[in-house]
Amino acid sequence: MAIKRVRPGPRLSGASIHHGLCWLAGQTADDLTQDVKGQTKQILDKIDAILAEAGTDKKKLLTVQIWLSDMRFFADMNSVYDQWNHKDSPPARATVESRLATPQHLVEIGGVAAI
Repeated sequence: MAIKRVRPGPRLSGASIHHGLCWLAGQTADDLTQDVKGQTKQILDKIDAILAEAGTDKKKLLTVQIWLSDMRFFADMNSVYDQWNHKDSPPARATVESRLATPQHLVEIGGVAAI
């Protein structure tokens, strides 16, 4: 079975599709001047677009991983995530604190969806 790449670039693809699964790369915000709510919104919009390109959507997310630069941002991130999350089919999820690519990166989100 072939592997399909969504939004391939020189370093990574936005997602890889194989055997009916879509693995999302960790997504970060483009506008790093935003607070964690703004960055989370940007990331979730990117995820929606990548999933659509892959032929799936957030209702088919199996798992989501969230990295926060500081757990003090947990409630603010969740206030955006909870409005976006599909209530009838929430994915398994893990959220951890981690140093991210730069101090301006406050959140990164990845996951796996069924096609």
